[in-house]
Amino acid sequence: MRREQSSPERHAPGRSRTAEHSCATERPCTGGKDAGVMRLALSGAVSLALLAAGCAAQAEQPYTPREASSPAKSVARAAPTTGPQTVAVGDGMRVRIEWPADPDPLLKVLTDYYVGSRRAVVTGADRYARNMEIDAEVQATEWVRAFTDTDQSLRGVARLYDLHVSAARSKGAQIDMCVDESRLRLISTRTGKAVTSQPEWTRKPYHQAALAHRGDDGVWRIRALVSDDERCER
Repeated sequence: MRREQSSPERHAPGRSRTAEHSCATERPCTGGKDAGVMRLALSGAVSLALLAAGCAAQAEQPYTPREASSPAKSVARAAPTTGPQTVAVGDGMRVRIEWPADPDPLLKVLTDYYVGSRRAVVTGADRYARNMEIDAEVQATEWVRAFTDTDQSLRGVARLYDLHVSAARSKGAQIDMCVDESRLRLISTRTGKAVTSQPEWTRKPYHQAALAHRGDDGVWRIRALVSDDERCER
């Protein structure tokens, strides 16, 4: 068992356990060559996902998030409120979401994942994976277990901002946001105190992207999660 003075070893989803040990959350390590490879992989994955969606339904028009006639609207999430919103995660943790003007309902697919996965760490609730599938479900489960298996949790305030849908078709979309966790602290659940060595992700914001797919039931589900240190400033 690891000493509680050290943060738990957490590998980025999709990375081997032989990967660089400095990765502290779901964010991939982004130094040097690995950063370029990761960004190319994300770009290629988005292109392939959206192309596949288009080929599967060539007669469909490109996805329009607020189109009234969209068949997904009967099960779509309600549009979030414009402006800042603070969500209580539980036991000393909150998430501040800075919604853009006229926010796309698809943004909630990513913010709900973020809030749900952190709630799983803090309270043990396991509903975070209900709208996840394929690689993303495995990624999120492994990330949550990295906390629970080492008796560690989170306290403080996380900030989600610069939310936007960067690419979308009828059945595929990429959803992006910036995450600032500098006001979060990793704590020991045995002592309730912050661990001595705080992880890298408490020092600077990072970019989080989700590749989502709309199923035949009209529900959008996350299929993959990718993160890096690019494009985000406080």
